[in-house]
Amino acid sequence: MLNFKHTFSPLLILILVTSFTHAKEDLVELKVGGPAPHFVGTDDENHEWDSEKRAGKKIYVVYFYPADMTPGCTVQACSYRDALADLKRTDVEVIGVSGDAVENHQHFKNEYDLNFTLLADPDGKIAKAFGVKTSDGGSIQRQIGDQTITLERGVTAKRWTFVIDKQWQIAHKETQVNVLKDSETVLKLIGKME
Repeated sequence: MLNFKHTFSPLLILILVTSFTHAKEDLVELKVGGPAPHFVGTDDENHEWDSEKRAGKKIYVVYFYPADMTPGCTVQACSYRDALADLKRTDVEVIGVSGDAVENHQHFKNEYDLNFTLLADPDGKIAKAFGVKTSDGGSIQRQIGDQTITLERGVTAKRWTFVIDKQWQIAHKETQVNVLKDSETVLKLIGKME
């Protein structure tokens, strides 16, 4: 029988405690009414998109999705596209975020005529800032025009949606997103905001 009292050295205990502490620090849980994180990413036109330069100017819908050119993600993106076309407000901006590369976003945006910004988050830094869980990336092949294109992504984000108000506070957080109703739910909420 092992005597655990003597099995763990003080160094091993220190390593375990330090690892647990760092793992806890990595967890982010944003709350409705709390501050939204600032973040920087590369948009679908290969330009830097910095939230600090935009905070307070508009209401931002930041939605995370797993992958470009996949069925559920396409339904969700097209739903936002159509909702924005009908939106009477000019102070709302939608930002889609996934682990896809900029080039993937360009294909996705062109193929479905998306009218909002897509941010590349291949290392998952933006997802981490929002507390969105990620898993390994991957690749898929899609027929675009007369070419077969391989779309690579660094991480695969969970499907979560946030609304950030003009005070840069979280006005809405959804971790169980219904791709068919996400834009409708968000726009109803935005309709009540100033």
